[in-house]
Amino acid sequence: MRLGTLKDNGNWMLHSEVTKELLSGKKKLENLKEDDVYMEIRQKGIDMKIGVDISSLALKKLVDTIILVAGDADFVPAAKLARREGIDFILHPMFAHIDPDLFEHIDGLSSYRPALPTKTDTK
Repeated sequence: MRLGTLKDNGNWMLHSEVTKELLSGKKKLENLKEDDVYMEIRQKGIDMKIGVDISSLALKKLVDTIILVAGDADFVPAAKLARREGIDFILHPMFAHIDPDLFEHIDGLSSYRPALPTKTDTK
């Protein structure tokens, strides 16, 4: 797990539902409420840090398998490098969309949900 940096772009955004209501005429500008808008804050730097970690682990031969919990194409270069170094690269997208470019550069796909406890499990 890696921590990034929160970046405040200074942009106030309308929630998508509110935008649709405004465009369709169901809502008027003068009826906007405080909770119809939000400040756009994005986390930055995470993908690069994880990519460097993947590359370091692969090049130093510290692991034989990497499981990445993600699904976007930002990780394609790191996945390609790891696979070239003989590392099994498994993707666990947590049921999210997988970019086709990333899907092309993985060795396996794992998406599972832990089973919920049953009444017999709790006795």
